[in-house]
Amino acid sequence: MRRIEALAERFAGERHDRQRRRELDRADFDALAEAGFLRTGVPQEQGGLFASLPRSTRGTAEILRVLAHGDSSVALVASMHPAVLSFWLATPVAPEPHGEAWARQRAEVTRTALGGNWWGTITSEPGSGGDVTRTRTKARRGQDDRWLLSGQKHFGSGSGITSFMITSAAPEGDDAPDWFFLDLRGVPWDGTAGVRLIAPWDGHGMIATQSHGMAFESAPATRIAWPGSWKVIADAAGPFIGALFTAVIVGIAETALATARAQLAAKKDTLGAYDRVELTRAEVDGFLIAQAYLGMLRAVETRPNALRDVLLAKLAIAELAESLTGRLCRIMGGGSFARHSPFGFWFEDVRALGWLRPPWQLMHDSVFATAF
Repeated sequence: MRRIEALAERFAGERHDRQRRRELDRADFDALAEAGFLRTGVPQEQGGLFASLPRSTRGTAEILRVLAHGDSSVALVASMHPAVLSFWLATPVAPEPHGEAWARQRAEVTRTALGGNWWGTITSEPGSGGDVTRTRTKARRGQDDRWLLSGQKHFGSGSGITSFMITSAAPEGDDAPDWFFLDLRGVPWDGTAGVRLIAPWDGHGMIATQSHGMAFESAPATRIAWPGSWKVIADAAGPFIGALFTAVIVGIAETALATARAQLAAKKDTLGAYDRVELTRAEVDGFLIAQAYLGMLRAVETRPNALRDVLLAKLAIAELAESLTGRLCRIMGGGSFARHSPFGFWFEDVRALGWLRPPWQLMHDSVFATAF
């Protein structure tokens, strides 16, 4: 953790330039790998940091929360690595007849992480509302147990940094979608190898995540070795994944509030009534964010199935973080909307938790469905 803290501190010292970036810097991810971050996606018995969901969620989330103090975009892209690999980490054993193939694939993906490769995800599709069950991407059988994927995807966070990406598709002959992953090492984005860049990322927030939109045209992919288990795997990994994405937003909100306190300290005695009330309410938002975050982690550690707890905490923190950063922007004044101020950037960054992972509609549907 000390090495991550040192990196986050360095990133924070470069915030003015980093918040204006439109692209990721490979050197940042090399530094994270050197600090041992890639081990968050490796089982403990193989020298990694993952022991189990109850034992490993807090530690991984805390790494990402601290990293977000320095750079929002880098933290979000980094979170994808353990989140994606948790598909295998959270379900170490598959039922027969898939046990041997699952163990072999789990070992293979672990070797990629140990070999310095970053993992990410490119599952969302235009018109799907973030629901992977509504995928229109098709998968047909190729040669040597390979599959060929055709369809459009967006929000491929970390495109160009990640070596492997998880995605979803409807396999030919099956009634339900399934999980696949693509090996994108050395693959050009001009369509000649089945992957074509169609929409470079231009988000209002998380602007340097390179969450590009891609079109797949018979792109070679590997199917998950436990076919038909897409919901079992997603539900098992869900609490871990939700906690990691949320930790990034918590880190951003903490930094925004601390920065506002520091800037307002010198004129605290001259603040008007409105600013005093808004700052107090932002402090309440920050307190509630911290309590929801801690409660979420505690639920993962103590409950057999904490998915609903994580969903509720994630939803609450998404709303509170947007409220908190919005209040700070109003207190800091019109300068918040200038690019020399960090507050407008943070406001847009925290909104990503409600807009993208998953979108508001799907999040509320999930919370409602688990209430009964």
